[in-house]
Amino acid sequence: MSVTHIGTDPGRLRRVFAAFPTGVTALAAEPEGFPVGMAASSFTSVSLDPPLVSVCVAQTSRTWPALRVASRIGVSVLADGHADASRQLSAKEGDRFGGQRWRRSEDRALFLEGAAAWLDCSLEQEIPAGDHYIVLLRVHDLGIDTEAEPLVFHRSGYRRLAS
Repeated sequence: MSVTHIGTDPGRLRRVFAAFPTGVTALAAEPEGFPVGMAASSFTSVSLDPPLVSVCVAQTSRTWPALRVASRIGVSVLADGHADASRQLSAKEGDRFGGQRWRRSEDRALFLEGAAAWLDCSLEQEIPAGDHYIVLLRVHDLGIDTEAEPLVFHRSGYRRLAS
């Protein structure tokens, strides 16, 4: 076993964070009549009563300011076949929605078809935390595909869960 002490080096800290496997989510909506979305691997459950989840978003994000004004935000838990969708949603340029199938709620939240789970949310609170915001989202509706396996992000790559 190799143990490394990171000190305050951001590159080393990023490598340590990458040792923790996470799921991948898509946050998407149509706040101004056109789709806006981003990928986030920092998603976690927060509270059952009230129903809250959180994601962490970089304060330098150009997408978050456009997404945060939406009355509802769709959170899709990406399935193991969604690595390309995650890459598209993470790209700084280009069409983030091309080639993917989405469904839209009445409140303009967007959900990626074939997701392992989905949550229809609204912005509850945004908390500055270092170079990110901790974004609390209130859950209004949700669903799950019991057949879909989640996409996992680990050591800067996409993985599948072993059966």
